[in-house]
Amino acid sequence: MLFEQIIEIVDPEPHSAALNMAVDEALLQRAMAPTLRIYRWCQPAVSLGYFSRIAEAEPTAAGRELVRRWTGGGLVEHGEDITYTLLVPRDAAFFQYTPLDSYRMIHERIARWLSDGGVSAGVAPSSAAETSGACFVSHVRYDIVTGNTKLAGAAQRRTRWGLLHQGSIQIGGARHDAIALAGTFATRIEQTEISESVWRSAEEIAQQKYATEGWLRKF
Repeated sequence: MLFEQIIEIVDPEPHSAALNMAVDEALLQRAMAPTLRIYRWCQPAVSLGYFSRIAEAEPTAAGRELVRRWTGGGLVEHGEDITYTLLVPRDAAFFQYTPLDSYRMIHERIARWLSDGGVSAGVAPSSAAETSGACFVSHVRYDIVTGNTKLAGAAQRRTRWGLLHQGSIQIGGARHDAIALAGTFATRIEQTEISESVWRSAEEIAQQKYATEGWLRKF
């Protein structure tokens, strides 16, 4: 297990792309313990990494909701995927691992969870040749794969509050038992809903940041 205890955010309602990104940031600002959130989208969407070029993202989005993440990485299509965020506060022991090691360790747990659910999965030991800016066209080291096909990837950002790890698991539209995911990270699970203060903060962050043209067209 990666943690002794994890907080699992119960968030069953779908949200806009901007609000989903903002909720992650608002939760990170207040994280007191490792926290997992699995969430849904109001409509099919595409998220682009922080440094991605908007001109390259718009053709892929093809009219779908488009949002720029705070984390890096490439373009990710959302709607049928399992989208999750793992938040780790700065004072947690896990925060001391390097970005590469933390990426590997998180994905090793998810690969085992997928395998236990009947999906053949493993962690890629090396990167494949990049062919486009789309995240799931090719894999990088420690992504989750089946053969040469990428099943799951993620991107991270480290801030003064802690680690933000945003991931997507793409398993052909079949919804895996996402309820059990928290149990692969910790022995004790505390479930909670998003507080009113977090919602208010997230709505403000969405309006001032993720929903703005200035943020979306930053690069």
